[in-house]
Order: sequence, then C-alpha cells, then structure tokens
Amino acid sequence: MTQKFPRDRFDSIPHGIERVGAHRAPARRGARWIAFGWAALATVVLAGAGIAAVSIYNDRLDFGGGQPVPTQTPVATAPPTLAPDVPVAVLNGTGTSGLAASVGETLTASGLTVGITSNADTSDIETTVVYYAAPELEGAARGVLGLLPVGDVRLSEEYGATGMQLVVVLGADYVEASGR
Repeated sequence: MTQKFPRDRFDSIPHGIERVGAHRAPARRGARWIAFGWAALATVVLAGAGIAAVSIYNDRLDFGGGQPVPTQTPVATAPPTLAPDVPVAVLNGTGTSGLAASVGETLTASGLTVGITSNADTSDIETTVVYYAAPELEGAARGVLGLLPVGDVRLSEEYGATGMQLVVVLGADYVEASGR
C-alpha cells in the first residue's frame, strides 16, 4: 500500500546535484583528505605526549643538557680513617643468626664504638654496605669498610635523620666472604 503525496519543492532537485533528501549538500572536494590529515596529526601529538610522559615518569628523559650521569659507586675522595668517637650501628640483612653481634665485636676490638647491633628490616640483602650520613664521614666509613672482607660505601641521609651517623648493613656477600 503505497500512498501518493502531492509534489512539492523538495521533489524538484536541480540536475547535477547528487543528494538524497533536502538537507544534504554535495561533499566538498578533498574533504576526506582533510579529515585524514587532522586524525593523523592528533595521533602523532597524542603518541608523542604519551611517550614523553612515560619517559619523564620513568626518569629516562634527561633535560640536563647531556651532562654525564653520576655512577652508582662513588669515587673515593677521603682516605680511610678510624673514628672511635663516631658510633657505628651494625644491621644484619641476612638470615644468619648472630651476625651483627659478631661483626660488632670485631669492630669494637679494632677500637671503634659500636652503638647498636640488630637485624635489618629484611633478611634478603645481597651486598654489604657501609652508609655514612654526611660527606665529612666518608673517611670514617671507608675505615670501617677496611675492617670488613667485602662491601661498599655509600652516602645516605636516611640514617642520619634517625641519629645514626655510620651504619653497616651486612649482606649475603659478607656471609660468603667470612665463611659463616
């Protein structure tokens, strides 16, 4: 059942215009390329912003002007010295029982003052490290390291905030080197 409606102005479309319905105009020439160009530009900008954000978040992007990155191990700038007036804290970062007390006795026998001997927060530390809280204590830290068979020296202000100036954190490499 089709109905016949009377003819009106929308039924008379000029020839050469290919449109369906009264509201559609013919597409401009190159309109698809313009839309493609805007989409490509938006994709490049968003991808670049995402890569830059992730690089900054992961500290992989350096705005320092190509300056060399400092190495993990500090270069020795102070000669090793023994400082009996600076107490040393010894923390056992391994599963070996009594290791901190044993090292504390060794340091005391060498003339150093041992403040505390205790277990570290974790028992899976791999590397023995002597931490010093201030740059002027580097020589004293190197002196403590000289009394141990293995280890490294690092500046850390974390322990200084708790009142400990020199801290020895014993790791698995100490257990292997000392044969315990």
